[in-house]
Amino acid sequence: MRQTALLGNADTKRTDYFRQAAKKAGLPICFADWNDWERQWESLTETELFLKIDPPFWKSCFLEELDSLTDDYKKKLDKLAKAADACKIEYFNHPSAIAELLDKRACKKKLKQNGLPVTESLEAAEEEAPNRLSVETLLEMMERCGIHQVFIKPVNGSGAAGVSAFRWQPRTGRMMLYTCSLEQEGIGLVNTKRLRRFSKPGETVSLLDRLLSLDCIVERWYAKEEYEGYSYDLRAVVQENEVDFLLARLSKGPITNLHLNNHPMEAGMLGLPALVLDSVGEICRKAMGCFTGLRSAGIDILLEKGSLKPRIIEMNAQGDLIYQDIYHQNIIYGHQAEIMKQWISGGGK
Repeated sequence: MRQTALLGNADTKRTDYFRQAAKKAGLPICFADWNDWERQWESLTETELFLKIDPPFWKSCFLEELDSLTDDYKKKLDKLAKAADACKIEYFNHPSAIAELLDKRACKKKLKQNGLPVTESLEAAEEEAPNRLSVETLLEMMERCGIHQVFIKPVNGSGAAGVSAFRWQPRTGRMMLYTCSLEQEGIGLVNTKRLRRFSKPGETVSLLDRLLSLDCIVERWYAKEEYEGYSYDLRAVVQENEVDFLLARLSKGPITNLHLNNHPMEAGMLGLPALVLDSVGEICRKAMGCFTGLRSAGIDILLEKGSLKPRIIEMNAQGDLIYQDIYHQNIIYGHQAEIMKQWISGGGK
């Protein structure tokens, strides 16, 4: 007998709307909670199982805990990956693929090695990795590369946690730092989920120094294409080599994450040339092919201002929650339910 299951968190939008999609598809679905998953595991694996893994819910807002939280999650994923050797388990996204995409540096490196256009890292910064960068070293690298604006991102984490945009004018020494991070005395760096701008030299250098104490990648800050005064990038949700959803994220600032009060818009309303949309789709399909066991991913795409050249910003193996979809047609989870239903009937792998 075959059964399907979701490993996730109770009473979340991910779980609720996936269950709605499963019900609509006529798909019976078991649920295992991350808080008690090991106890439930034995009963789940008594039969042939198709399992979808949603990310665990992290309550912490402390950026210094990102690495330990991610490491703990990777250990759980490793246990799940090894379980496939002992049990008859088919994964919607294989745990090893999920873990591989959690590391922004390794993911970007693999994409580049496969000839895909990405937002480029400063090579000098990558030579330093994973050593701690100082502000002085960062400025020297930027000067040497002739690049005076960069994005700084923790290797681990999501939801713009620790992501910062930094601009520096070497002639005047003027600095500008955009970030959701805030340094709190006696506590450390916290993710406030609110974009702030810092320009006073003392506080800017102090905050930048704390951010660089995390294991970070440093990337060129590209000018993004604009629409009616907003710069934007794209979030593509790709499943089984199809772009199921393409959303534009419009912003007046450099960081486009929607929870920062930025503006979502259906990508079709941008009036992009068909050739550009075709190119985005092709890049997404090739990116998916770089990772074994990956059926679904959220892929962030930048279109360079003027040329509309697409570049992959990053990939997320669990980037399938799009509010503009679940509150409308629930296409993404509907497609997932149909894939799992086909497997139940014996038509899947």
